[in-house]
Amino acid sequence: MEKKVKALLDTITFLVFLFFDFVDVVLCVAYKLIDELFEAKPFPCYCGKKLETKELSETLFWRKNVFRQMGFLNFGRKTCEAVKKREDGNRGELVNRWSDCGCDSCVSWMKKSNQKLHVVVKEFPQVNSEDGPREEATTENVIFLHGFLSSSSYWTRSVFKYLSEPLNHQIYRYFAVDLLGFGKSPKPNDCLYTLNDHVEMIHKSVISAYELSSFHLVAHSMGCNIALALAAKYPKFVKSVSLVAPPYFSDSNDETSSSMALNTVARKTLWPPLAFGKSVMSWYEHVGRFFCFLICKNHTTWERIFKLFTQTRELNFMVVDLTRHTHHSAWHSMHNVICGGSKFMDDYVGILINAKVKVWVIHGDQDLTVPLDCSNNLKMKFPQLKLVIVQNVDHGTVIFHRKRDFVKSLQHIWATS
Repeated sequence: MEKKVKALLDTITFLVFLFFDFVDVVLCVAYKLIDELFEAKPFPCYCGKKLETKELSETLFWRKNVFRQMGFLNFGRKTCEAVKKREDGNRGELVNRWSDCGCDSCVSWMKKSNQKLHVVVKEFPQVNSEDGPREEATTENVIFLHGFLSSSSYWTRSVFKYLSEPLNHQIYRYFAVDLLGFGKSPKPNDCLYTLNDHVEMIHKSVISAYELSSFHLVAHSMGCNIALALAAKYPKFVKSVSLVAPPYFSDSNDETSSSMALNTVARKTLWPPLAFGKSVMSWYEHVGRFFCFLICKNHTTWERIFKLFTQTRELNFMVVDLTRHTHHSAWHSMHNVICGGSKFMDDYVGILINAKVKVWVIHGDQDLTVPLDCSNNLKMKFPQLKLVIVQNVDHGTVIFHRKRDFVKSLQHIWATS
């Protein structure tokens, strides 16, 4: 009986995603026509053969589509083969896509030549005691990086209010960053949102802007890949790296690690609903763009509707963050950072180990988004890492349901580094 039920579910799943294969091909044709009508030099899709660019993820190109493989979209392949020829022309084109939101926050990248990330800074100033000025304190800097479809609010609305000024003559400055393409940060459509793109913007907006000579890193989920890339580029600056639920899928060749990442974090499944939505948005470029057109393009309208429906003045930040991106920024960050970034993780961690940078990993044992096996495999590959497994918490509650304990763990890491 169980085998028959499983076979029935597998068949339904196959048919549903076969339908999305067809819809994605149809939308590819439709978008090609509309983009050429409204955009002088539209950004090509990835319906063609793989481009030989190491920074791009293999998952952008090898996602199988039955109808595309049958030759329903030959001209789409020609469009994708022209990416290299048109790439230089696309760069610098300050034109907002017709399917993206046009609010001030979403198009800010078009209005300023010197773009920087949105950064929230919490700093404890030096104070005087009753007996006179306190002796000169040392300043410790901590950079917080959020995960996929999130923003700096992930940290400022959770752990920041539990952070207090440490003693022993140390002042802490906390930097919560809206990653490139998310939250209130720029969302350029001429960017491929590679690991290097994210790292360069963090350096420009935080390390260089605030003249940091040393810092600690705290990251969650997708932010862990960016944190490791940043730390590996500036190992002499980094005092410690704290990774919460890192999506580690290395331990194989480049293409396999990328595909392993996509099949794990966005496996094709119909249940639960959030997992189904994640699989559709990650596997189908044009279907995903359609939903972003409906929701993200009109995020201000949806926010007003939700406020009216819930009778509240301020929505939960997690609901707001889900729509504060473009399809272009989310699609490329998903594939080039989470999936494609996995092939660089071993090298990055190796650099930090050799530089004697302390790396801590925190993971919930009930995490279904990024399985605990990711951290266990990371620990097996690099025994020098410190792994903390938290019982009875998942991808989000590993922080949200234990904010005080989480902050105490971070302060212990910083103090011992």
